[in-house]
Amino acid sequence: MQIELTDADLAFQQEVRDFIAAELTPELREAGRRMTSVFVDKQWSLAWQRILHARGWAAPAWPVEFGGPGWTDTQRYIFDAECARAGAPQLSPMGLKMVGPVIMRYGTPAQRDFYLPRILAGDDYWCQGYSEPGAGSDLASLQLRAVADGDDYVLNGSKIWTTHAHFANRIFCLVRTSGEGKPQQGISFLLAEMDTPGISVRPIITLAGEHEVNQVFFDEVRVPQANRLGAENDGWTVAKYLLEFERGGGAAPGLYAALDRVRAIAAVEGVGDADFRRRLAEVATTVDAIAMTERRLLGALARGANPGPMSSILKIQATETTQRLDELAVEASGVFAAAQPVVHAPGRNERGVGPDHAGIAIARYLNNRAASIYGGSNEIQRGIIAKTMLGL
Repeated sequence: MQIELTDADLAFQQEVRDFIAAELTPELREAGRRMTSVFVDKQWSLAWQRILHARGWAAPAWPVEFGGPGWTDTQRYIFDAECARAGAPQLSPMGLKMVGPVIMRYGTPAQRDFYLPRILAGDDYWCQGYSEPGAGSDLASLQLRAVADGDDYVLNGSKIWTTHAHFANRIFCLVRTSGEGKPQQGISFLLAEMDTPGISVRPIITLAGEHEVNQVFFDEVRVPQANRLGAENDGWTVAKYLLEFERGGGAAPGLYAALDRVRAIAAVEGVGDADFRRRLAEVATTVDAIAMTERRLLGALARGANPGPMSSILKIQATETTQRLDELAVEASGVFAAAQPVVHAPGRNERGVGPDHAGIAIARYLNNRAASIYGGSNEIQRGIIAKTMLGL
């Protein structure tokens, strides 16, 4: 792809900046500033998504035939960078970036016609049912049973670490439809409504004191077999395709924004010793390298390729760099970062201890400890790279 912006790209960049300046409300800017993970509460992400959807910009990577804007890979990168620079709240990736592309590829025409417009408009808010208490990085060992009964499957079991299940009205999940052969061969991919009788959600409070993840229980839950994506017992193929989109791409704009935050905190707190500057410069160099790699990946996607194992490389680099930036932000915040109640959520009126940035920094640090685990741990990613790219 082209590295230097053309005149047309610069004009598009200004168009995006003008749009954000006009449409991103102070409340949405504040919600974005206080985000402590890749997710912001539903009310804020959907409010921004609906504004973008009215302009036709809710799903930058979607093809035009499914409601996307038809942007080039460079335009998508510009848009992400400008949203990050402005501090816009991120949209939930579960529908737009994960199950949406999977429905495009594996869904029936009826499934595409029903789900994709609802995802774009924000009418459906999705969560992901992959991990289980005994099946995290070893996802193939999942045991949520789905037994065929007439036109339905009957589900029994549970999922864990289910982000925003307490907000979602739909879930895409992996279920075990067969116990024969290799574990991967007996898995199917299902779409279900969260208000289906027998589904219950139990909150899990994180180290940061937030309610972001949950455990979801399935007790004799009936899901129509028509809600399956792909063939029965071939859900592993569908799942791997989805994980390629979850694991890599699009991290650099957020990393640049995080880098700017660390620099701002260091300036306010007067942190500027040689060792801190050296470590910050090293991270900045890594962010530049991630950005260039993502641009190459976007170029490949524009030519019709899928991310493949390159997404594993980016997943490792992006999550570990995020954690290094979080550590620097906490260090720059000083003693106040370790003495914070949970007051960083948008709309909270409690006062923290010390400067506001300290509470947000420690919450981000604690939340993002999971970044190198979710979406497949970084150890799993290194195994994928070793096998598929190095032939080991």
